[in-house]
Amino acid sequence: MGKSPFLNSIRQDMRTRGYSIRTEKTYLYWIKFFIRFHGRQHPTTLSAEHVSAFLNHLANNRNVAINTQKTALNALAFLYNQFLKQPFGDLGFKHAKQGRRLPIVLDTNEVGQILSKLNERDRLIFSILYGSGLRISECMRLRFMDVNFSNGSLTVRNGKGNKDRVTLLSSQLFEPIKKQMRSSLAIQSQDNLKGYGPSLPHALNKKYPSAYRQSDWMFLFPSTTLCTHPYTGMICRHHLHDSVARKSLKQAVAAARLSDKRIGTHTFRHSFATELLKAGRDIRTVQELLGHKDVSTTQIYTHVLGQHFAGTASPLESLRL
Repeated sequence: MGKSPFLNSIRQDMRTRGYSIRTEKTYLYWIKFFIRFHGRQHPTTLSAEHVSAFLNHLANNRNVAINTQKTALNALAFLYNQFLKQPFGDLGFKHAKQGRRLPIVLDTNEVGQILSKLNERDRLIFSILYGSGLRISECMRLRFMDVNFSNGSLTVRNGKGNKDRVTLLSSQLFEPIKKQMRSSLAIQSQDNLKGYGPSLPHALNKKYPSAYRQSDWMFLFPSTTLCTHPYTGMICRHHLHDSVARKSLKQAVAAARLSDKRIGTHTFRHSFATELLKAGRDIRTVQELLGHKDVSTTQIYTHVLGQHFAGTASPLESLRL
């Protein structure tokens, strides 16, 4: 199935449209799953009823999470609406509504405990997540050009929704980042001697053949090994994989004896938002720093504080009992 001309044409179409590698892999996974579910029939011979049957199978027989159902639906919507130009219209399929779940957050003491159990590189990674509100994938993709020491900011490129944004960079991280940059530059110098360099955005190699030698394009957290670029086939060095940070965090959480909480990489982003609101920052500002499309997504953090809006106190506070 992986060598199927049909699937390869879908892959090429997504690359032409600028879809991320992660989205490409996810969509192809669900499209292949859908085709196998229907006995390897070609999607052009299937109807909206077949799509609905597949989604109902995921929901009722596989018991997949609601967000997973949405992802599968998005993949099939791309297949039929964008690629095949055969819109399937209203499916009549409705996934269950997910109840609101408050995110788990850490207080400053807990963050400090975890950071103290990490090695120097990983401490910097999680300090950026907590201090700048980045997703782990956004942090791993940071390049030298994204760090601005003069105004204390980080630029997140191609974030969720394929949007760029600028967020805070704590001055406490200036020196650790500069030290990490020196380490990354040493790796780039060694790679350049062999004709290699950091992986670059699609087609940039053709436009700027020497870009791989420029420090601006180097990853802040480069991978420890070389790889083959999925688009160009060239040998290059990608950024560190998310799983490296996740494994390190798991060990640090256990060492800090905080395993009773479900702490993941995203917990630091949640904690960033909560601390800003607790300090009285405007919710629209926090929305922009997090890169949320809708302010209602950001408002979940006001409920974590036990207040509908940051800074709102109970009227009973003004009474002396």
